[in-house]
Amino acid sequence: MQPYLEALGILFVAYLLGSVPFGYIIVKVIRGEDVRQIQSGRTGGTNAMRAAGFWAGLATAALDITKGALSVWLARAVFPTNPWMHILAPVMVIVGHNYSLLLAERDKETGKLRFHGGAGGAPCVGGSVGLWFPMLFILPPLGALILFGIGYASVATMSMGLLSTLIFAYRAYLGLSPWPYAVYGLISLALLVWALRPNIRRLLNGTERVVGWRARKR
Repeated sequence: MQPYLEALGILFVAYLLGSVPFGYIIVKVIRGEDVRQIQSGRTGGTNAMRAAGFWAGLATAALDITKGALSVWLARAVFPTNPWMHILAPVMVIVGHNYSLLLAERDKETGKLRFHGGAGGAPCVGGSVGLWFPMLFILPPLGALILFGIGYASVATMSMGLLSTLIFAYRAYLGLSPWPYAVYGLISLALLVWALRPNIRRLLNGTERVVGWRARKR
């Protein structure tokens, strides 16, 4: 019974860790504004950058990456030989990030509880970094290249889940990491795609927001 309680405790702590809305806090401190009322309404690094500038976005992304990595290290400290706990902890961080308990509010019209948050790209990167530290030098540079080159934050975000899946699957094929790490990439990708459904629709009809050189060009 004790291991199950410890596992549930780790997952709940991971969800709470993910729920910490760093983008909301940083924009509130710098600009005194609610980032949920700005453009996409999300609390991640891209919208924090739109709301309060490049450094606010960078700080938000770095802290959100840290959330994901910390959850893996915590899971490993308690369950050093259980790779499934190692991947479920950062998955719960992504869930908490996207549906933050700390930003929950009741809808005035329907009375239903609504959860606000980000899209999960940075926590997904953090989980990958926690599982294999060199990911820190692979995913963020590629994400930045996609974000500022292609110009779509949603594409950059989803690419983090896809790249994590491919890299961990290749490492597992070589026997360098367990297969559950590739499963982490797949679950993360599914969560990112689900969170970005409105953006995918805008991508398909050509109305998605752009950033980087494409935004300046427009």
